[in-house]
Amino acid sequence: MFLDNIANAFFTVFAIKNLLLMTVGVMAGLIAGAIPGFTITMAVVLTLPFTFGMAPIEGLSTMIGVYVGALTGGLFSCALIGIPGTPSAVATTFDAFPMARSGRPGLALGIGIWASFFAGVISGVLLAILAPALAAIGLEFGPWDYFALVLFSMTMAASLADEALVKGLISGLIGLLMACVGEDAVNGVARFTFGLDDLRAGFDFLPVLVGLFAFSQMIQDLADPEQAKKPLMPKGSGLVRVEHWAAVVACVRHWPSTLRSTMIGLFIGILPAVGGSISNILAYDQEKKASRTPERFGTGIPQGVIASEAANNSTAGGALITMMALGIPGDAVTAIMLGALTIHNVAPSPSFIGNQPVLAYGIIIAYFLSNFVTLATQGICLRAFAMIMRVPMYAMASVILAYCAIGVFSLGNSIFDIWSMLLFGLIGYAMVLLKFPVTPMILGVVLGPIAETNLSRALSTSNDLTLFLSRPWALFFLILAAFSALFPLYQNARAAGGWARFYMPALSAAAGLPLLMMEGWARPMIGAGLVAHGAWLVWRRRTP
Repeated sequence: MFLDNIANAFFTVFAIKNLLLMTVGVMAGLIAGAIPGFTITMAVVLTLPFTFGMAPIEGLSTMIGVYVGALTGGLFSCALIGIPGTPSAVATTFDAFPMARSGRPGLALGIGIWASFFAGVISGVLLAILAPALAAIGLEFGPWDYFALVLFSMTMAASLADEALVKGLISGLIGLLMACVGEDAVNGVARFTFGLDDLRAGFDFLPVLVGLFAFSQMIQDLADPEQAKKPLMPKGSGLVRVEHWAAVVACVRHWPSTLRSTMIGLFIGILPAVGGSISNILAYDQEKKASRTPERFGTGIPQGVIASEAANNSTAGGALITMMALGIPGDAVTAIMLGALTIHNVAPSPSFIGNQPVLAYGIIIAYFLSNFVTLATQGICLRAFAMIMRVPMYAMASVILAYCAIGVFSLGNSIFDIWSMLLFGLIGYAMVLLKFPVTPMILGVVLGPIAETNLSRALSTSNDLTLFLSRPWALFFLILAAFSALFPLYQNARAAGGWARFYMPALSAAAGLPLLMMEGWARPMIGAGLVAHGAWLVWRRRTP
């Protein structure tokens, strides 16, 4: 019966009509993802009406194609013009753009494309094999655990700030303040609106992102009139050719980075409502912490591009797990897919795979196949997009800002969003001049609402604060948050020895304790292994 369901799903997905729809969806996603201000969610929303007359698997294959294509398409604008095409590609900009400007745009694009492909294939395989078990983990999470996860993510602001630690923390707090503008999501109380109705809805994330990155980048590029008359790449350089072989070699050479970032993205994707906008930054941060040369990050190294692109693509696989197994959207895109299934009278739930096996396995196969279609069609879309680099900067800036304004306006049909984009563009430009890092602010804007909502839910459920320590997952993330906050001190003290010798052993042992508290036998065994590993490291390092 299992093999029959797989075979039926396989033939359904590989039908000519379905393959054509998926290919069109992938190409549309690649183009949409490459346009700054045109988000993945927006692309899938625009695709949804066209799927109403299709069969469920055809409609979902098309939307999955748009989803996977747009995740890779965000790389194009990151590498070529230094602006994230999508929120899930923010961290890609940190190394892909410097690598492109140093004369290797083809390598930057190739590494991103192949890291996305490898991560997509790996997460597709794990989606098929581990869906029931991984979905059960997401079911264990409550508001206490989500808040602890956000707190852990917020500690990344310190390490992302590098040398400007205080400025980085200030930037992160400004982002949290911006997230507090508008009505409280739980109680509906207006805050920091100053009597303006437009502020009651708060600042949408898209205008903030586009303003801080796109508008401020355009101001920097146009500040020098002579530089503004030049194209993005020197004339005569020709079209950018993706260095596929060198990129494959780089991904294989740095296979720990590819695998580690894929696992981070998959895990974050399983958590409902988190998504690629967090996973790419988290993976980049963890890769930087694991590196022997963290100071090279941000200068254009392969590991930085691999971390972000592998994480955001594998997040899609994790998000599909929770949608199929629990009926809970892993992110905004899978929420739209959930709505599409509801229109076709299909309700994902823990029994979804058993009740709708052909459709469930068809979704898995469609996701797996979309990564191959993306790899095959990216050259067509990239060739058209790369020609834009021949246009002088002042002309390019006008077109980009027009697209940004259209994308921001179309999100909510609000002129206020355009003004918000301009406001945050000026703020971003001022931060660059004053040498304040922009990334912690973005992190605060993204994570602020998630933290506030889950903290409110946790406290309204119970006023017992010990639940943050007695719940295994909450304790696990709080421990990671504490060690993450101390990591900059550890980096400075690592060369001198002393207490820094026991940082990694303590981290291993402490991270294992919450796993010992969990049910079953697998995770407690892993926890026992981590505690034993920490004790062994302490014994080895007991003398200087």
